[in-house]
Amino acid sequence: MKKKIIITLTILLIGIVLGTKIYSAKTSIENVFAEGRIYYFLQEGIYSSKKIMEENTQNISPKIINYDNNKYYVYIGITKDEENAKKIKKIYSDKGYNIYIKEVKLNNEEFYNNVTQFDLLINNTNNSNEILTITEVVLANYEEIVKSQ
Repeated sequence: MKKKIIITLTILLIGIVLGTKIYSAKTSIENVFAEGRIYYFLQEGIYSSKKIMEENTQNISPKIINYDNNKYYVYIGITKDEENAKKIKKIYSDKGYNIYIKEVKLNNEEFYNNVTQFDLLINNTNNSNEILTITEVVLANYEEIVKSQ
């Protein structure tokens, strides 16, 4: 009888310890995803006037325009890979644009998976036209998946 009580208490104690470990690991993983993942947004500029923004960016296509706090933020690319961000920045810098790389956290699994695939394509090419075409698809993907939420 005494042996059964000791075995039962031991099993109960092991269950509590393992349950606590599993719960804390699950909570830790959830917190990582809740904070979002880092993306590199390539920002062309910030404008206080829509007219000036349109004039300065009329030759940039595609682009995303976010209006926030009475300002227009113009983005010409999104990637998860810092080296790809540098590639895209160089393409636009060669065209005479001053591009800034801005870290942004997003929490959207579908967009994350899509950008991962597009980053692989950008990694495998140095052709400017191909990179800009891929960037165009990423921006459209962002508009459809993230911005429309």
